[in-house]
Amino acid sequence: MKKKDSRPSHNLPRGLRNNNPLNIRKGNSLWQGVRKDGDDPDFLQFVSRAWGYRAAFVLLRTYICRHGVCTPQSIIKRWAPAADGNQPEEYLNRVLLLSGLKADEKLHSTNRQQMTTLVEAMSRVENGVPAVKEEVAEGWALYMG
Repeated sequence: MKKKDSRPSHNLPRGLRNNNPLNIRKGNSLWQGVRKDGDDPDFLQFVSRAWGYRAAFVLLRTYICRHGVCTPQSIIKRWAPAADGNQPEEYLNRVLLLSGLKADEKLHSTNRQQMTTLVEAMSRVENGVPAVKEEVAEGWALYMG
């Protein structure tokens, strides 16, 4: 049985309200599972969290395969740059603590364990609450689909 968040949706962090747990910003990319009636001016909104997690896996695959950004350290530096007002070192330290990954560990976009662990940790940093593992698994299934 899938665990549901029992808090009213208006009390959820923005990423969870938007079904976009990693807070992917709007841009020119066309995403599967995007809500057509989305009203957030800055961030994508998905029809379910599984689609939001799928988008995260797709974007991370692009980092790894197209840009050669393939360690937690390099991913976080690109994902949450200081130039955008983030604290990448703090973000990275939290992700490493939560995931058990090493800063310089080479990640593979098809390694379920590495990728789901990374995404769960990033979701926790982004939203302040643990990811629902079943939703992450559904996102992985859509990604690998």
